[in-house]
Amino acid sequence: MPGMSTQTELSAGTPPAEPLALLERWLEEARSAATQPNPNAMVLATCDADGRPSARVVLCKGVAAEPGYIAFYTNYASRKGRELAATGRAAAVFHWDALHRQVRIEGPVVRAPAADSDAYFASRPWQSRLGAWASEQSAPVQSRSALERALAAAAERFGAPVPNAQGSEPPFGGPIPRPSHWGGYHLWAESVELWIEGPARIHDRLEWRRPLTAAGESFAAGPWSVTRLQP
Repeated sequence: MPGMSTQTELSAGTPPAEPLALLERWLEEARSAATQPNPNAMVLATCDADGRPSARVVLCKGVAAEPGYIAFYTNYASRKGRELAATGRAAAVFHWDALHRQVRIEGPVVRAPAADSDAYFASRPWQSRLGAWASEQSAPVQSRSALERALAAAAERFGAPVPNAQGSEPPFGGPIPRPSHWGGYHLWAESVELWIEGPARIHDRLEWRRPLTAAGESFAAGPWSVTRLQP
């Protein structure tokens, strides 16, 4: 692009030894730049047992550069949850168009510890916590009215006001526990590609790879190796 520098932080002859700390910094810079409403939005791609892919946008809720995973939360019974149970793998893409940057991550996925899921669920607005009880995510529903009735039933169950479209309901501080069908996942980075746009389509693309060995509900990671890719 005209006016863009030909040098980027990925141009140096010796690239960073590992990529996830740079992802953390890029995320923080995207938040500070405020060029999009959800700078932590990422496309999450999964496949079913027959290899048919699907993708959707979710929010990254944490980057653990060490030991090396990103976190997100969803309904375990949703389509993505079922596909993660079937294959145990996923890919994610962050794209900050205004900052001319992109990150791709691939690797195995495991459920986050229950304590992590409980803590994050408790931090959500009470309306969102009610919605997690009311919605059987990805399942067919007879009508919008049926969904609203399910939300009203969840509100009655927990003694909460029924949320409305205007968001004018009174505050509510009562307990709404995390349902067992909802929680977090850790996408462990087996490969990470960092991309910075360059002039004349001469982009900087670097790919890091490392071996991962299953260790209970986690992984033992080997050293990163990095390769420069053609744009």
